[in-house]
Order: sequence, then structure tokens, then C-alpha cells
Amino acid sequence: EVQLVESGGGLVQAGGSLRLSCAASGFTYDDYAIAWLRQAPGKEREGVSCISNSDELTYYEDSVKGRFTISRNNAKNTVYLQMNSLKPEDTAVYYCAAGPREICIGSKLYEAWGQGTQVTVSS
Repeated sequence: EVQLVESGGGLVQAGGSLRLSCAASGFTYDDYAIAWLRQAPGKEREGVSCISNSDELTYYEDSVKGRFTISRNNAKNTVYLQMNSLKPEDTAVYYCAAGPREICIGSKLYEAWGQGTQVTVSS
């Protein structure tokens, strides 16, 4: 069974940091790119960051560049999203999703999703 499980969300004050984790099982993890997306109340889901299976390609949405860092540990089948200098507008449910490399360059061909983890940034 293909499974992605996010963790690491929580409540943090503006300027603080969180590290999200996306643990994968049930598929050949090394073959897939992993993306982080978020959805705030009343807004559409948006891509935040992405990393290809061999790390040669990464993507960051403009509003998080310089603050968020994506990385993966293939030995642990886990992708991380380090979020620094958090802002109230980063408040959302954060999801990870797996798919082909093309999801890091605009494709929406996600093949698996996690259940999401809530990130709340207070002002």
C-alpha cells in the first residue's frame, strides 16, 4: 500500500521555525519526486516546494524562497521541509505528494498524497 505520512506541524509564533517530515512507504521511493503543497482556509491548494528523486531539481514558490529548504534522505524514505522565518500567511494544512519528476516543473500528475499536517503561525 502506497502511503505518505506527514508530521511536524504545530503552532509557532511569527519568526519561528518548524520542520515538516514526509515519510513514505509501499513504493519505490527513490523513483519519485516529492512535493509539498499547502491549503489555507478559503484558498486553493498551492505548490510550495518540490525535490526530484535524484535531488538535481528543486522548486520553491516565490513567497517561501530564502525561508524554506527542502531535502530528502532516501535511506530513510523521508523528505523534509525546513521552514524558517515563518509568517502568519504561511498558516495552512501542508501536504506532501509523490509523482514523476515533472511535478517539480508544473505537472500535477501526483500519484500519492499524505493526509496533511496543520501549520499555524501566530502574529
